[in-house]
Amino acid sequence: MIRQALLLLKPRWWSLVHGHGDSRRIIRSGVFAAMGLGFWTGIYLVSRRLLAYFQHSEEIGDILAYKLLSIVLVTCFSLLVFSAILTALSKLYLSKDLHLVHALPVPVETLFLARWIESTVDSAWMVVVFTLPVLAAYGTVYRPGLFFYADILLVLVPLCLTASGISALVVLAVVLVLPASRIQSILIFMGLSVFIVLYLAFRMARPERLVDPETFSTVLGYMEQLRTPSPPYLPSTWAFDSLKAALQNQWPKSLFHMTLAWSSALFMLFLNLWAAKSMYFRGYSKTQEASIRLFHGQGTYMERFLSFLPGPVTSFAVKEIKTFIRDQTQWSQVFLVGALIVIYLYNYSVLPLEKSPIQTIYLQNILSFLNMALAGFVLVAVVARFAFPAVSMEGGSFWIIRASPITLRTFLWIKFWIYLLPILVLSETLIVATNVLLRVTPFMMWISVATIFCLTPAVIAMGIGMGAGFPDFTSENPAQSVTSFGGMLFMMIASVLIGAVILLEAGPVYRMFMAGIRGRPLSFWLWIWVVAAFSAALALCIVAVILSMRFGENRLKQENVHVTYIRTHTR
Repeated sequence: MIRQALLLLKPRWWSLVHGHGDSRRIIRSGVFAAMGLGFWTGIYLVSRRLLAYFQHSEEIGDILAYKLLSIVLVTCFSLLVFSAILTALSKLYLSKDLHLVHALPVPVETLFLARWIESTVDSAWMVVVFTLPVLAAYGTVYRPGLFFYADILLVLVPLCLTASGISALVVLAVVLVLPASRIQSILIFMGLSVFIVLYLAFRMARPERLVDPETFSTVLGYMEQLRTPSPPYLPSTWAFDSLKAALQNQWPKSLFHMTLAWSSALFMLFLNLWAAKSMYFRGYSKTQEASIRLFHGQGTYMERFLSFLPGPVTSFAVKEIKTFIRDQTQWSQVFLVGALIVIYLYNYSVLPLEKSPIQTIYLQNILSFLNMALAGFVLVAVVARFAFPAVSMEGGSFWIIRASPITLRTFLWIKFWIYLLPILVLSETLIVATNVLLRVTPFMMWISVATIFCLTPAVIAMGIGMGAGFPDFTSENPAQSVTSFGGMLFMMIASVLIGAVILLEAGPVYRMFMAGIRGRPLSFWLWIWVVAAFSAALALCIVAVILSMRFGENRLKQENVHVTYIRTHTR
């Protein structure tokens, strides 16, 4: 079975080995490697600095370090489960090559094993790569020896296998129970499950208690709470116990907990293979049924609402809305974004501002200003997930766009306006809700709302324009184009834009805020500085909109993009 499964994985291996001969791909791989190394180094340095700071606290330092390690592993496990659910659903039931694979003379459990291994690697590699620098920082600070570094690998592998096994079982059961024609309902269920997993994992960690000793009646109670172990039934707990014992050079204890982790992983593998024999092919057969429409008659209402537009523009706008509603892959992203926003708002609701030694009103408004940058990065993530792949979503139907009676400029602007309204409402709701939780002054509230109002169109235009500049019409899942070279470049440039706007506003906002607290009027030159800074920020956003849309239009007009697309589809 294993030999046949590895044989089925050979095409994927060959594509990875022989798919980087092009000079452009080599350059892009180098850029990705440099960016990843930069993030990796930053995580390592921050983690090492934090652990070194903990070690200066004689009684509580090690306790905080081990608590942090437990939180990191719980978060890692929850992310692995979330990522594996979406990847397993795609690899096992939604991939376009499944018709060919299922026609092979191979047992169904072997097909499942090959697909499961592929989904495990795809869902786990990024989480593992960015968890390694945190664990490496523990090794640098505590200097436990070479066994600890070997234990990292021997513990993370079963943790990934267990998370992937749990996710595959959930997918097998849900696809079998729910009607396959309601695959969209399955994705909604998956999104809710992801939200519950993330929320429970976050609440079990209870990180806010680490910085609030006053919630305990005595220092002893605080210390005991920090020493409270994680739930023993979580696979992340076995990984934590093994790594903790390795840090303390307790090899037998570390090997025992490592054995527990591997026994769980092997049991999940056996359970998945047993379940696949009777469940996988039945579920796959159901996915071939025609889907049932969840929304009936929405086209008529949308056409009436957009009747003021010219006929071709109205048709394309209605098509965009229908495509988004009917696209199965979008719904899981919607629920993921919702879950992250809930956790984002919850973090602000538990901030102990009243216990800070800094003046409360000053701290609240400083956090509100910094929150504009954080909300901007959330905006970039949302645009990267929805607006950036919008052009690539056309896929094999892009030739219809080229033959239609509308220009490419109109085509891109339709996509811009379709995504602007919902994302603008989401961004403003996020910034207003966090400011209400922080109880900021009306001045900071209006500054935050105005800044996000200007940044949102700029970031969306950059997403649409750069998505058109780096399209991927042949991708099996166009939503994954955000991980391409163009997607990473978009996120970098959009982050630079947000940083530039925040820096332009930082000085004038601080002067105006302090003048309001002290009751002093603003001088003439200060007013000139304020007007110039805010005008520059507004101009920067407008220029970003214009240049991004022109860039996308010009790239789509280039003949080589169209010729490459035609050649790919005529082979």
